[in-house]
This record gives sequence, structure tokens and C-alpha cells, in this order.
Amino acid sequence: MKLPLQELWTQPHILADVYLREWMGWARRSQLKPMVELSKTLKRHEEGILQWFHSRMTNGLLEGINGLIQAAKRKAWGYHNVQNLIAMVYMTANKLRLPTLAARRG
Repeated sequence: MKLPLQELWTQPHILADVYLREWMGWARRSQLKPMVELSKTLKRHEEGILQWFHSRMTNGLLEGINGLIQAAKRKAWGYHNVQNLIAMVYMTANKLRLPTLAARRG
């Protein structure tokens, strides 16, 4: 059942909704508890899943930025104000490189 579900991503966008609904029906009829639960989860997220076929956008970029912000928060631990945290987030997320003191002297 896993492999046919992976085939969803190769379907043309006009057939994706039909393919997904057929797979969810198959999963429900299987009466395998994990598959039935997965079918319910897919049903709840059906609109977002099918939207990918039109936009081809995922939330991967946002998740990556969130990871960078979390890293900046760890680096900024112990700073005394929010402005320093915000500066650290910008430096981490933008990969801003400041010249070192040695580079300025040279």
C-alpha cells in the first residue's frame, strides 16, 4: 500500500484528486488499523496535499528558516535584551558575514 501511495506524486494534477481518493478508499477497506488511521489523516489534509499539484510549493523553506531561528536562539542564550536576539536571528538566517578585526587592519 505504501508504494501505490508514493505513486500519487507522479500523477498529473487533473488526476491527483481521484487517485488520492481511490487510495484512501482502498486503505479504509483494508481494515488495517494503521492504514485506516493514515487514510483519516490524509482526508484531514487533503486540500493541502492536492494544492501541491498546482503550486509545487512545500513548507520546506519555512521549516529551514525556523531551524535557523532556533539555532540563533541557542546562540543568543544569555543576552539581556530582545534586540540582541533579533540581530542574531538576522545574522544566522541571512548568513551575514561581518569582517573580522584582522581583515579590517590588513
